[in-house]
Amino acid sequence: MSLTGTPFLATLIVLAVVALALPLALWSRLRGPRPLRAATRVLMLLFAQLTAVALVFTLVNNANNLYDTWGDLLGTGDHVQRAEDLGADGKGGIVPEKLPKVKQTFRQAKGPGMRAAGGVRVTQLKGRISGVTAEVYVWLPPQYDDPAYRRRTFPVVELLPGYPGSAKAWFGSLKAHEQLLPLMRSGRIAPFILVAPRTNLLAGRDTGCANVPGRVNADSWLSLDVPKMVLDNFRARPAPAGWAVAGYSAGAHCAAKLAVAHPDRYRAAVSMSGYNDPIGESGSLAARTPALRAANNPYLLLKKAPVPPRVALYVSGQPHDGYEAGLALAQLAKAPTTVRVVYLPRSAGGHTMALWRPQVVPAFRWLTAQLAGPNGSAPSAPTPPAPSSAGSMPAEPASGTASRAGAAGKR
Repeated sequence: MSLTGTPFLATLIVLAVVALALPLALWSRLRGPRPLRAATRVLMLLFAQLTAVALVFTLVNNANNLYDTWGDLLGTGDHVQRAEDLGADGKGGIVPEKLPKVKQTFRQAKGPGMRAAGGVRVTQLKGRISGVTAEVYVWLPPQYDDPAYRRRTFPVVELLPGYPGSAKAWFGSLKAHEQLLPLMRSGRIAPFILVAPRTNLLAGRDTGCANVPGRVNADSWLSLDVPKMVLDNFRARPAPAGWAVAGYSAGAHCAAKLAVAHPDRYRAAVSMSGYNDPIGESGSLAARTPALRAANNPYLLLKKAPVPPRVALYVSGQPHDGYEAGLALAQLAKAPTTVRVVYLPRSAGGHTMALWRPQVVPAFRWLTAQLAGPNGSAPSAPTPPAPSSAGSMPAEPASGTASRAGAAGKR
């Protein structure tokens, strides 16, 4: 029975009702010796408490997409088949462009939000460079199957969750595709292909989206294997001009790090409530040694870059939760690197989906300006609007400051 499936939730609801009804019906009717009656009553109370805790946990988990499978929850899931040292570029001597194309089999994804806005598809990808085998979710914009666009390629945004977190979270909890569908149809946001790969690759450990020889090659999985699959199977725009990466919390750290580390693979990144130093996630493999911390810190990568990378960063956060990290990047950035810092007041909410969900649309408006059309031109004419049940639009971030290359961030 799936951890996030309706049958499991329904079973817990039934058990919770039974657990509540049993003491009401049997408390004064129990017979037998006093110790036996006391033990039976204690067991009924424990049963009621356990079912209540399990039900609340399941509701919270489904709302936030923290754990997708029983393996994720119990720490028994491992998606790494091999993890040899792939070198500084993460390629291990392999030229991804020369690898033969592999056509993937996709199926309709299951779970909350997976059938909305045209549906999300999923495939099991065997990473030929990283040695990772895991699922990747893909959502196609409304223009993709329009005959008028049959010769057009589309920009791509990789979506990364926090830790713990499911790749489904961007579609289930944040409802990104439901929010963006009507805006893509009307032409207010460019038609992006949305790609959400699994980032929870090791049992009970945050990979920090890093390559750690002998443990995991998460960076190569996200920045090489997943893009190769997308380019092989969809009309995706080539990197770096057509690619961006976005994340929240630990995924925000990954997004900024991947873009700064690989300007040849990404043109832009969105970081919502992230951090620069991997130690921000205490259990991160990227924080295991000083060398790994330095190699996976976007601030240090930007500082030590011999030539400022041509990447654009959108960093949003609250005080002591992402905002200062964005200011540090903005103060360090030199052209052609650009950094936009968006300040979110504490009144906007805490480190939760409720804070990040309203940021999806503003972030994608910004991404539209960065990856709009071929060679940076404006988005092409949208398809005619069609009836949609995509849901309501979220509010804009409360306030923000834009910091360009070399400009100090405002407080």
